[in-house]
Amino acid sequence: MHGPAAATDATASALAKAAAAAAVVLVEGISDQIAVETIAAHRGRDLGAERVVVVPTGGAHGMTRYLTQFGPAGAGLRLAGLCDTGEENVVRRGLAAAGIGSPGTRADMERLGFYVCVEDLEDELIRAIGTSRVEALIGSGTRGCSRGRSIRTGCRIRSQRCSSGYNPPCAGVARYRLLPGRSQRTERQPT
Repeated sequence: MHGPAAATDATASALAKAAAAAAVVLVEGISDQIAVETIAAHRGRDLGAERVVVVPTGGAHGMTRYLTQFGPAGAGLRLAGLCDTGEENVVRRGLAAAGIGSPGTRADMERLGFYVCVEDLEDELIRAIGTSRVEALIGSGTRGCSRGRSIRTGCRIRSQRCSSGYNPPCAGVARYRLLPGRSQRTERQPT
């Protein structure tokens, strides 16, 4: 499946799984969903067995709907989420509107389980493990899949930007605690 239909299908599939979920991780798009699910699997986490569902919201502006649906005013599930730097205020307002909290700072958002990715999640992933490892990791689970194509394309573009002088801090990266009960955010120093 390609284009907008792929995004709609990914969200519909995640929402169907959310009916039996204990926790929901909200992300902006399907490339974010692929990244989170792939890294979880790579780290030995079985999100299905843990009843954790990663829901692509169709952008940060769609998060409020799902925060309300799955949060304390709705299903009462444990929530976590990721957003891009440019969407931080949108998510902050969504958290307040859904009655989850009124975060004034990123630290407040993190206490609620919501993390801001510098630039975007794909950049965080690339800085964490490098372009070639991301391409191999994502490609291994998504060969021939249009959902994986967008993140592989992003890897090539970001690799070109880093090697051509644009450096969206390619050194040092934050790893985020996405799932309840796991380690807190830690910084990885450049090697």
